[in-house]
Amino acid sequence: MKKSRTTRWILLALVVAGLGYYGWQRFHGENQEATNSAQKAARPAVRVNVATVEKADFPVYLTSLGTVQAFNMVLVRSRVDGQIDKITFKEGQLVKQGDLLAEIDPRPYQATLDQAKAKKEQDEANLANINLDLQRFIKLGEFATRQQLDTQRSSVSQLTAQIAADAAAIANAQTQLDYTTIKAPISGVVGLRQVDVGNIVNASTQTGIVTITQIEPIAVIFTAPETQLPDIKDAQGATPLKTIAITTDGKRPLAEGTLAVVNNQVDSTSGTIRLKAVFDNKDHALWPGQSVSTRLLVSTLKNAMVVPDEAVQHGTSGLYAFVVGQDNKAALRKVKVSLSIDGRSVIEQGLSPGEKVIVSGQFKVAPGTLVSTAVASSDPAETKVRQE
Repeated sequence: MKKSRTTRWILLALVVAGLGYYGWQRFHGENQEATNSAQKAARPAVRVNVATVEKADFPVYLTSLGTVQAFNMVLVRSRVDGQIDKITFKEGQLVKQGDLLAEIDPRPYQATLDQAKAKKEQDEANLANINLDLQRFIKLGEFATRQQLDTQRSSVSQLTAQIAADAAAIANAQTQLDYTTIKAPISGVVGLRQVDVGNIVNASTQTGIVTITQIEPIAVIFTAPETQLPDIKDAQGATPLKTIAITTDGKRPLAEGTLAVVNNQVDSTSGTIRLKAVFDNKDHALWPGQSVSTRLLVSTLKNAMVVPDEAVQHGTSGLYAFVVGQDNKAALRKVKVSLSIDGRSVIEQGLSPGEKVIVSGQFKVAPGTLVSTAVASSDPAETKVRQE
C-alpha cells in the first residue's frame, strides 16, 4: 500500500515536470521566432554597384605580339682613307638627310685635284700649239707632205683624248675630295659613335663611324592565325585596317597606324601569317627592336549587348550575372559571353538591354537578396560611383 502511494506521487511529479517543460519550450520558441522575425525585418539591404546593359558598337580586335622594325638602317662608313678631323653629331641625335656628320683631312685629295686640273691645262696648251701647227701645214698646201698633215691631225686627236681623260681625272679627284665630307644618307637617329677624332679610317673598314636608323615612319611586324587570313584580306580590301600598338603589359597605348602588308605566304610550321603595320611615330613612342602588343581591328559588331567584365561571374555551372529587379532584389541569370576586351564583354544570351547588373559586391549577394544600388561609372578605368 505504501509502495503504491509512492509510485503515484512519482508519476504525478513527472507529469507536472513534463507540463512545465512543454510550457517553457512553447513560450521560449515563440519569443525566439519573434526575435528572428524582427532581426530579419531589420536586416539592412546589401550595398552594391550596378551598371546598365547597353547596346553599343563593339570593335573586334585580333591581338598579337609584334616587334618594331625600322624602315631603313644605314651603317655610315668612310669611302676614302684618312684621318678624322671633325665629328659634328651627338650620339642619339635626330639628323636629316644631308646633314654633316664628320670630316676627313682633305689636303691629300685637294692636292690630287689640283694636280689633275694642272695636267688638263697643260694638255690644253699643247693642243692649242699643235692646232696652230696643223693650220700652218694646211696653208702650205702642196709644199707640205701628206704624212706631215696626217701626223699633225693624229697629234691633235691624241691631245683631245688626253684632255677628255684629264677631265675624267678631275671629276674623280673632286669626288674623292667630296667623300672627305661625310653626310647623313637618310634622316633618322644616330646611334653610338664607333670612332673618335684623330683616328685613321679606311674605306675597307667594316666597323663604320655610326649607325643611322629611320624612325619616322616606322613599322611593326606581327603575326595572325592563318584561319583569320580570309577575314583580314576581305577587310583590308575595303580600307586599310586600323592597328594599335600597346605596351606588352597591355596598359599603355603607344601609337595608331594601319596595316600595310600581308606576307605572301603562310608559315606552315606555326600556321601563322606575318603582317606589317606602318605608324607615323611623330612622338617617337615606338623604337626599333621594341616588343609590343598589337591589336588589329578586323570588324565592328553593331548594336551588341555590352556589360562591364566585372558583371560576369564564374560558377561551377558556367558564367552568370546578378540582375537587380524593380523590387531591388537580386536575381541570378546564366549568361553566354562571345567577346571580351578593354574591360567590356559582349553578352549573347541571358540579359536584355536596359537591365541593371551588379558589378561589385556580388560576394555578399544571393538570389532574392535585398540590395541598395549605386551606379558605377561607364568607364572601366573609373572607380568613382554616384548615388542613384
